[in-house]
Formats: sequence, structure tokens, C-alpha cells
Amino acid sequence: MYYVYILASRRHGTLYIGVTNSVQKRLEQHRNGEGSSFVNTYGVYRLVHVESYQRAEEAITREKQLKKWKRDWKIELIERENPEWRDLSDLLV
Repeated sequence: MYYVYILASRRHGTLYIGVTNSVQKRLEQHRNGEGSSFVNTYGVYRLVHVESYQRAEEAITREKQLKKWKRDWKIELIERENPEWRDLSDLLV
């Protein structure tokens, strides 16, 4: 499985969109300062949205699509499934 994920600094805060084959491992990397320098600079550590795909190509295409979206559209996407902007990382197994 491959995943497209959105991290946020806080509700309606700075957003980061990424793709990975292990959300849990990637979050650990981000939180340990091994991920994107953007994530570290802006404190974007809260997992607020995740989508899963069978193929890497599908996930990469979706990541690129989301990165081109207007900010309002990204916020609507997050709030559709996660209106409180909870950190979903505790749901990862």
C-alpha cells in the first residue's frame, strides 16, 4: 500500500502533503528531524488526512494533484473526514 498524507501545524495552519509506503515510519522521520526541512521549519507534525492506494503511481499522481489545489479545497478535504483536525497518528497500527 501507498499513502498520501497531509500534515498540519494546527487547525487551519501550515499544510504539508507527502507520499509514502509507511505513514508511521514517515511520521517518525518527520518528528525526529529526518524528514522535510519545511516540516521542521514550520512545525508541521499533526497528521490530519490520509488516503491509501494500491500502486505507487496512483499515490504520486494524487499527491501532485493535491499540491496544485487551492488552499480552501485542501481545508475542505480535511474537514470532510476530520472536522476537529485531530492528530490521526494515534490511529496508526
